Amino acid sequence: MPKYLLEVNYTLDGIKGVKSEGGSARVAAATEAIEGLGGKVESFYFAFGDTDVYVVADYPDNVSVAAAALAVRRGGAKVRTVVLLTPAEVDAAAAKKTTYRPPGG
Repeated sequence: MPKYLLEVNYTLDGIKGVKSEGGSARVAAATEAIEGLGGKVESFYFAFGDTDVYVVADYPDNVSVAAAALAVRRGGAKVRTVVLLTPAEVDAAAAKKTTYRPPGG
């Protein structure tokens, strides 16, 4: 199943919600939403800095992860979705022949 990294930034209201409900409630809500789309949470971490939450999750397809990202955005938070590749997938990509020619090359 494809793996994705979700980087989430809360609004001020979202941060107030975490403060009142606690971090465990956000993990439970995210887990329920991800599993409801056929996915599975691998990890969920709150963080300091520019990003408030990092979630690594498996989703069955891009449409499912897009649905999750839209739901998070609808709630006011910002989300960045990154497709994660295994070393084997990178090896397979490196082995593929392409016809691309760089400019001037």
